[in-house]
Amino acid sequence: MATLTIRNLDDSVKQALRERAARHGVSMEEEALVLLRKSVNEGDGKASAKPDGETFYDRVMALREKYGAFDLETPPRTMVAGESPVFDWLDDE
Repeated sequence: MATLTIRNLDDSVKQALRERAARHGVSMEEEALVLLRKSVNEGDGKASAKPDGETFYDRVMALREKYGAFDLETPPRTMVAGESPVFDWLDDE
């Protein structure tokens, strides 16, 4: 995958991208990728890689509805960090 750096981006464009990404529940980078992909794909007739308006959260929730959800049992905490020496075998006698 390639990396693209965009210089001299207007602050208002960056803020609009930030707000749009927040509305869709994705990072600014993901939102920019989606917009670029849509723009490029519209020109050559290819379908967009992601349906309009569908976020990662929407896809996860769809999978959860399809397959269900489950809870993991959290094991009880036996020791608190710092209570016993981690390297007790190094103690000089």
